[in-house]
Amino acid sequence: MSVLVNKNSKIIVQGFTGSEGSFHAQQMIEYGTNVVGGVTPGKGGSTHLERPVFNTVRDAVTSTGADVSIIFVPPAFAADAIMEAAEAGIKVIITITEGIPVKDMIPVKEFVKKKGITLIGPNCPGVITPGEAKVGIMPGFVFKSGKVGIVSKSGTLTYEAADQIVKAGYGISTAIGIGGDPIIGTSTKQAVELLMNDPDTDAIVMIGEIGGSYEPEAARWIRENGNRKPVIGFIAGQTAPKGRRMGHAGAIIGGADDTAEAKMRIMSECGLHVVQSPALIGDTVAKVLGA
Repeated sequence: MSVLVNKNSKIIVQGFTGSEGSFHAQQMIEYGTNVVGGVTPGKGGSTHLERPVFNTVRDAVTSTGADVSIIFVPPAFAADAIMEAAEAGIKVIITITEGIPVKDMIPVKEFVKKKGITLIGPNCPGVITPGEAKVGIMPGFVFKSGKVGIVSKSGTLTYEAADQIVKAGYGISTAIGIGGDPIIGTSTKQAVELLMNDPDTDAIVMIGEIGGSYEPEAARWIRENGNRKPVIGFIAGQTAPKGRRMGHAGAIIGGADDTAEAKMRIMSECGLHVVQSPALIGDTVAKVLGA
């Protein structure tokens, strides 16, 4: 069992023939991901990486039955690419592109919500179900199959957590990098909810960062729903000064509840196993699941 992507997913790549799309599509194919084609306007009818290229997402869906898309389109055109995929009937849209203008993302988020589509990102590392499908830019070799789900705003901390969990003797069910831009399609709570409802996920690692209210909202939802599975939490940016943006565009302390300290306190109050350092994630997972 998994969430969002698995061995049966049919994946297309938007921005397929560009340098980023080509590199990561090749990595995905080598991992064993079922990439059925790609989209580059004007290059329809050709082949790339031994896969068909289409002019539009609709053409790709009609021809291949694709249900997942990963987007490597420049920021100025990425919002249109997301809406094109949604309009064509893609069910899961994973947007790697960083820096899509906020004014573009506001209508996009509403558009995909109305259509009942899952948008992951933008500015995310993607989603991986180890051994089945890698739809993103993460190093696949780090991830081994298991029963610990990961939800993270940070790409590198996703890989770090996965590595620790595997070295602790466990594995990953699905890892979801939700993205670090100010407006993203899937919140921490929504991603946690997917893993809570996955029968093959026994525990969840939730990695957040300063700024916004995603992590407290997720923590309160976990408590309200009876803490059905253990959740190990970490917040990055514990030393970040107020008003200074840290890494991701959305990681900026705007109020008292945006700090790492406040978020970690709320998470602890809600029954999460909060760690002070990312170096403790693997050990804490082992302690929680071994108890």
